[in-house]
Amino acid sequence: MIYFNKVGKDTFEVLDGQQRVTSLGRFITDKFAIKDENGMPQIFGNMAKDKQNKILETKLLIYECEGTESQIKEWFKTINIAGVPLNNQELLNAVYSGPFVTKAKEEFSNSQNANIQKWSAYVSGSANRQKFLECALDWVSKGNIGDYMSKHRKDKNIDELKKYFNTVIDWISSVFTDVESEMCGLEWGRLYEEHHTKKFNPAKVSAEVRKLYGDFFVKDKKGIFEYILGGNNDTKLLNIRIFDEPTKRAVYEKQTREAETKKKSNCSLCAVGHDANSSKRKSVVELAIQIISAIQV
Repeated sequence: MIYFNKVGKDTFEVLDGQQRVTSLGRFITDKFAIKDENGMPQIFGNMAKDKQNKILETKLLIYECEGTESQIKEWFKTINIAGVPLNNQELLNAVYSGPFVTKAKEEFSNSQNANIQKWSAYVSGSANRQKFLECALDWVSKGNIGDYMSKHRKDKNIDELKKYFNTVIDWISSVFTDVESEMCGLEWGRLYEEHHTKKFNPAKVSAEVRKLYGDFFVKDKKGIFEYILGGNNDTKLLNIRIFDEPTKRAVYEKQTREAETKKKSNCSLCAVGHDANSSKRKSVVELAIQIISAIQV
């Protein structure tokens, strides 16, 4: 079963069944062999004439679809409802199928592309599920993937898409010479737009990354890169660890032992007073709340 989308008089695009059509075409043009009843590999051209005719004369169930882009998108969802759930980019590829998508998939959806390994350091997901293509389109379109694909649907090249994607990738690797696992999946398109005009010293950036990675109090390693790009100003990106549980417990026990020896409160703020609190023992939670409140003030 194959579905075609009618885009003009006697002009069709594959809506569903691209792999089936491609495989059939490759087989009858002798691009690969299949095993016969004796287990021997046979290309189409070497098969007996009657077997060739049987294949060529076999009727296929084909549907021709016509409608708006939104209707086509809904049809494609329905067609594939019984299979693996489609992600958004796979749906968009079907809706905006044409020369642009074909070229784009050849570049970004080809798992044999030698650049995949490099891209994987910064882009999460797999080529087969269209994640690299989705990322490239997201970056160049500033998040408006559908609009961009609609505009370029009939383009016979993807020069702008490739150039922008590679520019962002090259910029990342020029600023951050050390590749860390936390770099994968960050909003590099947005970060490029916000910071690519700034001058960065790769050696200094590398030293700063190493310093922050070694800082026990930095909880969010993913935030390090945007923090550095932004001039080391937004500490919220690092999710600084102020009081972790082991530290609070150790300080509490030490402070309590000293207080019991001196017969004073284990709260340093209470101990300096002259009221009933001066000898009161507080829990670790009470102490933590009091200390944090004092810091915030």
